[in-house]
Amino acid sequence: MASTPSSSNFAPSVAGRPLPDRIGSPFLRDRNGGGVAPDSPLLPPGSPYLQTSHHHLASASSSTLPPNRSPKTETPPTQPPVPPQKDSPKSTIRKPSSTRSMRNKGAAAGEEKQSRSSTAKPPAPPSVPVTSTSKIKPVPKLYFDTRAAPVSSMLMHWAKAPVHGSLPLRSMRAHTVTLANDNKTAWIFGGCDEKECASDVYMFDCETMAWSRPLTAGDLPPPCRAHTATLIDHRIVMLGGGQGGVYYDTVYVFNTITRRWSRPAIEGDNTNLSSTTPHIPAPRRAHTAVLYDQKIWIFGGGNGIQALNDVYCLEYRAEGDTTPWKWNGPIRTTGQLPPPRGYHTSTLVKNVMVVVGGSDGGRCFDDVHCLNLDTLRWLKAPLTQTYNRLSHTATLIGSYLFITGGHDGTNYVDSVLALNLVALQYETRRIAGKFPSPRGYHASVLCDRRMWIIGGYQGAIAYDDVWCLDLASNGYLPDVISFTVGMGLG
Repeated sequence: MASTPSSSNFAPSVAGRPLPDRIGSPFLRDRNGGGVAPDSPLLPPGSPYLQTSHHHLASASSSTLPPNRSPKTETPPTQPPVPPQKDSPKSTIRKPSSTRSMRNKGAAAGEEKQSRSSTAKPPAPPSVPVTSTSKIKPVPKLYFDTRAAPVSSMLMHWAKAPVHGSLPLRSMRAHTVTLANDNKTAWIFGGCDEKECASDVYMFDCETMAWSRPLTAGDLPPPCRAHTATLIDHRIVMLGGGQGGVYYDTVYVFNTITRRWSRPAIEGDNTNLSSTTPHIPAPRRAHTAVLYDQKIWIFGGGNGIQALNDVYCLEYRAEGDTTPWKWNGPIRTTGQLPPPRGYHTSTLVKNVMVVVGGSDGGRCFDDVHCLNLDTLRWLKAPLTQTYNRLSHTATLIGSYLFITGGHDGTNYVDSVLALNLVALQYETRRIAGKFPSPRGYHASVLCDRRMWIIGGYQGAIAYDDVWCLDLASNGYLPDVISFTVGMGLG
């Protein structure tokens, strides 16, 4: 029998003693060069989810990212002189000494004085203005360990990304990351740090590894976490989520080109389930969503009282169409229905929604369920080896799902499990490099034959770091698009 979560926030109750971290490891450093502090107890006591364990150091190896031959020093490039402009306000940014020393020595003293007083900043891009509270990193720091042993270039390889730009002002967990536009830009929305939820938007360029924060407008959503973000062309549709004891059933749309938020008109009724009017799903978070047949399909989650296992679909409209969007559901399905759960993953593989793991607030699941979205029939995968997972990520890479991180019912983990979708069995793959610290509630995307991990949470620590898994000799996997999902599902 599925148990009912006791917490109104619907998250697995995690308690226990602090987990030992890789203290002193060169792999876990903050931007000031200090080590990451060890964890402390996470959630309310009384749960078996988090017990004391001992994590071993990941085997050191060479990084796939270019090494920095002088890792202890970080010298920004010399900036060119800014040409003087008349009638311009005095710049509030102090000029580097190299800029001031490059003035024309033959210029008259009066001209030099006028140039200094009239120098203006170059035009700012359409992003949040630089202020004293901005966290700017102009030069990326390349992580390099002289003690690392060389490894085969054929192996998949973890490395911490040398990010730069306008860095996030907060750590993040239970956020969403959506690859859009040119399939090189990841859009990050919401989530929370150790204290509160946020509603800001960040951009991460997977090619240049640069962070930026765009200016947004329109009908902004409230701060939230554990929502879903579904890409439709250049629009990102946000469903549900919540903060604290508040749960949402709202729908927001973010246009990645105009960078404007909007709320579409929704047709449906959430008060009378016996009426013939389309039903709006109950407010929820920790659910999942996939896009299929011009509809957004959501499954499960929690409403603060209990875990859910219902299925709804939302018929969306084309951009510019003012016809109300329409909810359908709860959808009647057949077969072996999964137990209620949240913090699972759902991935669309052709016409099949593959659901992995999750929790009902008391149990951590190790199962894999598949829903054929054409026949609406559930099937449970006959796994020979299982792994408990919740708050993990599932990244579709060819005919495999890479299950990364998460919680196994006892500890946060840093493993990568390869689920073969043809055989519906797990396989082991050797991975070298410096693994990210164990974490859950992170987000992942696949870009340019690399899997990117952003943020996450491990006990008392929420992260804002970015990690990259280079597929190396497995780089052919994303090109595998013709295959049949196990049990003849698709």
